[in-house]
Amino acid sequence: MNENKTNPLLCDPKTGTCEMPINEKPTENASIATENKPVKIVYYTDPICSSCWGIEPQLRKLKLEYGDYIEIDYRMGGLLPDWSYNSGGISKPSDVAHHWDEASLHYEMPIDGNVWIEDPLDSSYPSCIAMKAAQIQSKEKAVKFMRILREHLYLDKKNIAKWENIAKAAQLAGLDIQTFKTDYDGKAKILFQEDLNYAKKLGVRGFPTLFFADGDNNQLTVYGSKPYASYENALLALYPDAKKKQFIAENALSLFEVYPTLAPKEYAVILDISYSEASLILETLFEKGELNKKSIKNGSLYSRK
Repeated sequence: MNENKTNPLLCDPKTGTCEMPINEKPTENASIATENKPVKIVYYTDPICSSCWGIEPQLRKLKLEYGDYIEIDYRMGGLLPDWSYNSGGISKPSDVAHHWDEASLHYEMPIDGNVWIEDPLDSSYPSCIAMKAAQIQSKEKAVKFMRILREHLYLDKKNIAKWENIAKAAQLAGLDIQTFKTDYDGKAKILFQEDLNYAKKLGVRGFPTLFFADGDNNQLTVYGSKPYASYENALLALYPDAKKKQFIAENALSLFEVYPTLAPKEYAVILDISYSEASLILETLFEKGELNKKSIKNGSLYSRK
């Protein structure tokens, strides 16, 4: 085994990235065209990327504060094609379990790594293709779908490479299942391949990678899980006129009107409070019967009643 080779499922907390086995070099200067907003963010992610789950707090905050100026184009990276390689100390699914538990503690986001022991995924390609199928129907519902997929994977230990689990998440996201299945078996595969090809052009070498671009083809890249300021600064460097819209919480439950499920870390980052303060507020709301709570060994997720 070559310990120096990168295994995509061995996400490095120091860099905050899940790196691909082969470092891609940009094949050309790929341009990113803005559409309806001043800044386009091409976000390369993967449903099973633990570092991408780790930046949900920052991403949700960015949407709330600067949503008027940004458009996020979700692209799928294909983190785990299959188990045909053997590298970085991970040669089989069960090797990932302990690593995911460590990632959960590092990012302070709930992850139960035991899915890799109890019902391991053989690939992330089915969930990537499913995301493209969801996007054909609705970009907004696709974002909800991705969130539901991840909650099912990280908290419920569901194998999201299996069709029945994909279909359940699609249903919960409000997608038309018949159309979704048709697209999943057809067009979505082509769109996913286009994402993989575009990733090579852009030189994507791991996830999360966010390319910020303005209308003059100026680009900035934020690579890996970084503090909120890194994403905010990239946006402001390209569009200095962007005005922060501070989220005003009328009460402790207000944020759940925007995001129906929240981990304490998300609640803390969005409202600029400490993790312990967020945990206390959410636990109090739960004890009062105002929130539901799903607890796993590495944290909790709260949802409105």
